[in-house]
Amino acid sequence: MFTRKRALTGVAIATGAALALAGCAGGDTPAGEATFDPNEEVTLNLAFWGNDVRAELYNEAIAAFNEEYPNITVNSTFLGFPEFWEKRQTEAAGGGLPDVMQFDYSYLRQYSENNLLLDLEPYLGGIIETDGLADNILGIGVVNDTTYGIATSTNAWGLFTNPVLLEQAGVEEFAGGSWEDYDDWMRSVTEGAGGAFWGGGDWTGRIQNFELQLRSEGGNLFNEDGTPGFDEERLAEFWEEGADIREDGTIIPQARVEELAPKGGFDSALTASELTWDNFGAGYLGGLGEGYTELGLVAPPVTEEGTKDLYLKPSMLHTISAKTAHPEAAATLVNFLVNSPESGEIFGTNRGLPASQTALDAADLDPLSQQVKDYEEAIADRLGDAPPVPIVGYGTLEEEFRQIGLELAFGTITVDDAVSRFFSQMDIVLNG
Repeated sequence: MFTRKRALTGVAIATGAALALAGCAGGDTPAGEATFDPNEEVTLNLAFWGNDVRAELYNEAIAAFNEEYPNITVNSTFLGFPEFWEKRQTEAAGGGLPDVMQFDYSYLRQYSENNLLLDLEPYLGGIIETDGLADNILGIGVVNDTTYGIATSTNAWGLFTNPVLLEQAGVEEFAGGSWEDYDDWMRSVTEGAGGAFWGGGDWTGRIQNFELQLRSEGGNLFNEDGTPGFDEERLAEFWEEGADIREDGTIIPQARVEELAPKGGFDSALTASELTWDNFGAGYLGGLGEGYTELGLVAPPVTEEGTKDLYLKPSMLHTISAKTAHPEAAATLVNFLVNSPESGEIFGTNRGLPASQTALDAADLDPLSQQVKDYEEAIADRLGDAPPVPIVGYGTLEEEFRQIGLELAFGTITVDDAVSRFFSQMDIVLNG
């Protein structure tokens, strides 16, 4: 079971505004003992990102919520993803965040370490039910031993394959094995395709594949204190692993990939495999279009057998503003949006595969969503605890890693220069 402390750190947010926040309501209440008075009439503001389809689903969920809690009025607003976070930055500087927010994992550390989010410990196991949430899912929302968010849905890293292309190449599904085995499998697909398509792309261009290897060795990309979990030598070793497939024609040429933008090699039916998050399947099928009704989804290559290299990542979370005037009512709404059968039935997989078992049991899964559910059950023996919540600036480093990967694929940068450049950028992000 996780230990959580209720100590909050006073630091400035990214905009440079110094915020003096009031103490969290309920902060001295023992875990699980906070209660909500259903006779109290309150109004909550709820913010989420999405489109008109998701907005209508939230409207349905709020209506169902009000059948059970008629005295809680919920005013909801939504924006596109970039605009959502621009609005939150403005509100954070002024101290006016919405009571309840749909939240992205990459912002959780920044907002929690700046005292902007409510400590949820007093509500866990009470107002916020935890029976349907596994410990590794509850751990997703923990920063510095304190729970600030509850995952609404999860995804995991996986290997998508194209069964149509594999049949054309005369190659069976990837049966698992090491990264070298995966290279050999891609090589056999490329050879079987006779120049029509390739086995895959350069997997060393994705920081998540590096993370899998580090986790298999017992480490992380970044530790809880924000320090990197690797050195220059280890990163160089990783990027060198892609040298052969970049040079011998196993993978799709990067120049060809650039011609396909904004699509990629996999959803253009020019590569037979793609390592990515398992919730990307619907987008791939949409890109592939007519003639494609299914995809393969199997576990990624293994660095070391028997290790917990994979983990569940939140598609999104729900958080509560530290300055909400109604923390118990807000926690009641969060519980409904995460755990209730009604939310599972209404949202289905719109927010990802439901993280709560009670919501998941009520969701009507389409074939692809059922495939993702089956996949995550199949990799249970490789699922470990989620890594520390991403450092502030992680997105910048992820993009830099990807850009360097492109240059390695083009052959315009050496591995040594790539490592030097990444560590220079990382120094700026961590210490700038």
